[in-house]
Amino acid sequence: MKKNIVRRNTKESNQLPENIHPILRRIYANRNIFDSIELEKSLTNLLPFNALKNIDMAVALLFDALKLQKRVLVIGDFDADGATSTTVAIKCLGMLGFNHINYLVPDRFKYGYGLTPEIVQKAHESFSPDLIITVDNGISSIDGVTTAKSLGMQVLVTDHHLAGDVLPEADAIVNPNQPGDNFSSKNLAGVGVIFYVMLALRSYLRQNSWFDSQKIQEPNLGTVLDIIALGTVADVVPLDFNNRILVNQGLKRIRAGSACPGIKALIEISNRNPENLVASDLGFCLGPRLNAAGRLEDMSIGICCLLANNLQEARHYAAQLDSLNQERRAIESQMQTEAMVSLDALLLTPSTSRAVGICLYDENWHQGVIGILASRVKDKLHRPVIVFANGENGEIKGSARSIKNIHIRDVLDHIATQFPDLIIKFGGHAMAAGLTIHKTNFEVFETRFNEEIQRIVKPEYLEQVIYSDGELSLHDINITVAELLKNAEPWGQEFPEPVFDGKFKLTQQRIVGQKHLKLKLKTENGFDEIDAIAFNALSEDDQASPLSTGDEVNMAYKLDVNEFRGKRNLQLIVEYFEQAE
Repeated sequence: MKKNIVRRNTKESNQLPENIHPILRRIYANRNIFDSIELEKSLTNLLPFNALKNIDMAVALLFDALKLQKRVLVIGDFDADGATSTTVAIKCLGMLGFNHINYLVPDRFKYGYGLTPEIVQKAHESFSPDLIITVDNGISSIDGVTTAKSLGMQVLVTDHHLAGDVLPEADAIVNPNQPGDNFSSKNLAGVGVIFYVMLALRSYLRQNSWFDSQKIQEPNLGTVLDIIALGTVADVVPLDFNNRILVNQGLKRIRAGSACPGIKALIEISNRNPENLVASDLGFCLGPRLNAAGRLEDMSIGICCLLANNLQEARHYAAQLDSLNQERRAIESQMQTEAMVSLDALLLTPSTSRAVGICLYDENWHQGVIGILASRVKDKLHRPVIVFANGENGEIKGSARSIKNIHIRDVLDHIATQFPDLIIKFGGHAMAAGLTIHKTNFEVFETRFNEEIQRIVKPEYLEQVIYSDGELSLHDINITVAELLKNAEPWGQEFPEPVFDGKFKLTQQRIVGQKHLKLKLKTENGFDEIDAIAFNALSEDDQASPLSTGDEVNMAYKLDVNEFRGKRNLQLIVEYFEQAE
């Protein structure tokens, strides 16, 4: 699919310090950063926890549980954010003096998402908790909280998902996205929210001389920042100023060799160098392995990995996660093939409007992998996509992924308001959401979804755009600038890694790994060849390069440092290419 390369404003900021490299000044200006304070990455610059609504109520609830050593049960989600949130809660509560802590992760195939009445009943029967703490879920668990309260349990909800019209009647709710919350960053992942709650509790204990009275050392909660960085990046939340601090500090711990055994094992099995680890490694290498457990089996495998006390134990769990990830990739590949067949039929119908909002369903698809498939189809067609798989009792569960300017949760909310009997339940964010409908309503929902997308979409929303930070001069395409950009990270969601564009002459090419193109390029006035690689440039159906040696090629690319046998060389990572006109 043809893409448009659009240059950002490419204006350098005159308000940043003069010692910042001109290219970085341009990049920061393109990301609306004009004040040097926004480049600070120290923990002292984190937003204060006292701006979070109900944080005092949450602390009071936890302090009461600590004094009486109540039985505390952490209930998380079955994705990487849920796993890291659960791990941070367990570790921090233990460091703060709680003696009776356990966790429970809902089986996504049996109980579904969140604090459902069924998972509350299981918690009651298996653990008899006095206090349930939800992490990365709970804001929409109206019935589950009611059930917990009826069984005599207290409930602390910590979440970051968007709140509905009605909130659960929990003892306390901490969520920066709940109505009336004044915390200025709405982008905390679930793991960030529970970390803030733990910071607030530690501060209260310190102020009330708890550690002195108990003759215990005040814990360093910064030891979990590596886990927070992983959960934040893996959940693809926007890397605003606050999240960049959390991720940067976590990466610093990892690079310094201070990561927990679980993260060390995941890095090891991903064949990454911890000393050079970057945020994208967390998102594309560690995160998928952690997520694989929740997608195919039980996320407790991932939590056990992160909670492991030594590297040997962690390696055992990391190997299981790696195996599950390989299985997930095989399932995903088969589902993608089947989805493309369905799309061919869908997109070739006379009514092209049917392709605006896409719904796909196959009774044989794996429920744990539909989210990834939705992302792949969305990336390929640049359309909002919902992929469904079978649930239970005649229901099907959908995973939605959206594009910029189309808030997918709001789309589902509008459909649910207009057609109250169509959607059983839903929840999520602007770019991703989940829902459940009756199988018999699939075709009706498909029509309503497409109608709603048609109603709000504008033609420019459907154009695939690659945003570029402009062109680099020949003397700036070098390893020094590549290192400069790497050291300026963390880059990530809504704070994207710099992309540049330019025209090159293709001097050599070869296929590697069956679907990647290894290239050698020259600039218009350059004499030296530049190494480049275009990942996934070839499809399974077409193993021939679309380029010919000698072609003039327009490219969007990232600067990268390729390390091989101890040597470090500049390499361009090609994001998009097309023959120059």
